[in-house]
Amino acid sequence: MLISTKGRYALRVLIDMAEHQPDAYLPLKEIARRQDISEKYLESIVKALVRGGMLTGLRGKGGGYRLSRPPEQYTVGAVLRLTEGSLSPVSCLEAEAPPCARAAGCRTLAMWQGLDQVIREYLDQFTIADLMQAEQPGDFYVI
Repeated sequence: MLISTKGRYALRVLIDMAEHQPDAYLPLKEIARRQDISEKYLESIVKALVRGGMLTGLRGKGGGYRLSRPPEQYTVGAVLRLTEGSLSPVSCLEAEAPPCARAAGCRTLAMWQGLDQVIREYLDQFTIADLMQAEQPGDFYVI
């Protein structure tokens, strides 16, 4: 599993929006400038977030985008599943995968299912609100 820039940038955008006037519509241009992300690329990410119900948009003067709900209600797992499509470690565990004819005799299936569960549980325990918190000692990474 490799998280693309789309998933990583979506998290950055949601954190940015939560920190900068979470109840107001923010112009895409401002978010792109603060996050140093191409406005064109950001448009595709924001479209996915709007389709997924995570953001609402308003056109015209005073328009832009804002969070649909409080930052505590967005899990990292949900954001990444929306933007990445799947976080499953193997294709047979993806939501739309057809049943595997070899599943009954597969000696690795239980291991893959366990890894899939660990990934889901780990990513679903963090929210955008958690990521907004100041750095904790030893946390020197960038999303």
